[in-house]
Amino acid sequence: MSNRGSLYLIVMLGRSIGPRWVLTAMLATGLNAQSTSPTATIARPLETLHYSIDWRSIPAGTAIVSMKSSAPGTNQGFTSEVRLSSTGLLDKLFHVEDLYRADYEGSYCALQSTLDATEGKRHRETKINFDRTQKRASSVERDLTASGKVVKSSEVEIPPCVHDLVGGLFALRTMHLEPGQSGTIPLSDGKKTVAARVEAQEWEEIKTKAGTFKTLRYEAFIFNNVLYPRNARLTVWVTDDARRLPVQLRVKMQFTLGTVTLSLDKIGEEPVKRAD
Repeated sequence: MSNRGSLYLIVMLGRSIGPRWVLTAMLATGLNAQSTSPTATIARPLETLHYSIDWRSIPAGTAIVSMKSSAPGTNQGFTSEVRLSSTGLLDKLFHVEDLYRADYEGSYCALQSTLDATEGKRHRETKINFDRTQKRASSVERDLTASGKVVKSSEVEIPPCVHDLVGGLFALRTMHLEPGQSGTIPLSDGKKTVAARVEAQEWEEIKTKAGTFKTLRYEAFIFNNVLYPRNARLTVWVTDDARRLPVQLRVKMQFTLGTVTLSLDKIGEEPVKRAD
């Protein structure tokens, strides 16, 4: 496999669970009135989570995911930010620097998002507007190396409350499923809207640089022509405590492509500063 091909995995990861959110996503599922979760409470984690990204045990990049209140003193507006960067040898071969921002209402219902993606020589900006009143999501991708020329656009129907992947990752922390239980929730990337299924599987102990945690492993079914066509599996490990931290995320693809893993390195109480 070529070096450029291996670095494409970082780009794919950023678009699949992070910056297309949620880096997102970053990420897997969400919760709203249509959720089938047996019990759920709306948590409001305002923090910054720092992850290291490995491809086949090789350091490949970093991801910083933050959520903060966009309306201080209220329980309504929230803003997420995800920074995805390549590191080490891979960065020298194919530089990746993606910045994703999104705004939400209520139970992490998406309002709008912007992805500024620098990947090798390519520099693209993708904006998605989630119109909750008209129940439509519209996506526009521009080539910033060609004076902002529109290269892709789409529009899709959405329910009154839909999640991007980052909002979905934070909303996953409000779900309290037991092993063997599952729920379905609406997700959209501005091109497609689906009722994605999330399944609670097993209790596992996970060790990262941030510590050793008792977790519940979830699988989110967003690949294999659900939300994304690629053949892959997405697994998320969430701690069994009050904080419900997503301490590890993994995308397992075909053998030739391998596995990409995000591991929690550090927890910050304050979101990272926005770059103007």
